[in-house]
Amino acid sequence: MKKIYLIHENKDWLQPLEKVLLDKGIPFTEWNMVDRTINLFTSPPEGIFFNRMSASSHSRGNRYCPELTTGLISWLEVNERLVLNGSNAQRLELSKMVQYSELNLVGLKVPKTICSTTLKGIIEAANILKFPIIIKHNRAGMGLGVKLFHNISELKDYIYGDYFENSVDGITLIQRYIFSPDSSIIRVEFVDKKFIYAVKVNTENGFELCPADECNFDNFNRKTKETLGSKSKSKFEIVENFLSFSFSNYVIMKMQELMQNVGIDIASFELILDENNDVFVYDINVNTNYNANAERNTPHSGTLSVADYLKRISLQ
Repeated sequence: MKKIYLIHENKDWLQPLEKVLLDKGIPFTEWNMVDRTINLFTSPPEGIFFNRMSASSHSRGNRYCPELTTGLISWLEVNERLVLNGSNAQRLELSKMVQYSELNLVGLKVPKTICSTTLKGIIEAANILKFPIIIKHNRAGMGLGVKLFHNISELKDYIYGDYFENSVDGITLIQRYIFSPDSSIIRVEFVDKKFIYAVKVNTENGFELCPADECNFDNFNRKTKETLGSKSKSKFEIVENFLSFSFSNYVIMKMQELMQNVGIDIASFELILDENNDVFVYDINVNTNYNANAERNTPHSGTLSVADYLKRISLQ
């Protein structure tokens, strides 16, 4: 059995997978990219390398981990090591502009989007798209920088105010807002390019949609209780009947086509349904996490699916 190397910068997100790998007796070691040194004049060890680098690493103080990981992956691939979610997947993880180009290529609808590196450009783009609009970071993760604006005054107050938050790569996306009648989005999860399940995510209290158990949802839960009183409402829920939706077979097929084109092994796609039931895909998460609360009392486990996949290829 080949050893699995887990490339990452966030130990918290890795722990659920490490636990399952230990339980299954699958040999692994972690390569934490925080302050890591890479000797390019040596050969990498034999094994299978699973890239878990996150576009949001800078929000945890790890600004240059993605750049270091990009170089690491190139070194591995040149030395003919198997890298799951390799260099092309890394390219998508770090740029929504790249994601949207690939989504368009396979025929999946993307919300109308304009990109800018200047505040003036953001204003001009908003006037072209018409309100309401969303702005977001090109390199983000966890909903970083996502803001909804209903008019030009709101937008100007934000971008010319003290709290404007620029993308770490300097590129802001200005996007036509897609209204969801039930204030939700759907994450479609894939392992080994195979559909495993879809999860519905409530967006009533914001766009920070990280599903990892380590992400803090106390604020959401507090606001939900205030809004609903004694009623309980979960932020993440498995959509058991997703395959019965009229659009599901088409979008799954196109997502798998994109994964094949790019070389993505494990990922989730985020989509939204508008009032006409049209599907818009707006994000690809190559470093995907799973929500244990949503999976509880269901037959689904994203982490177990990943571990089984890693075991299978480690035995080949």
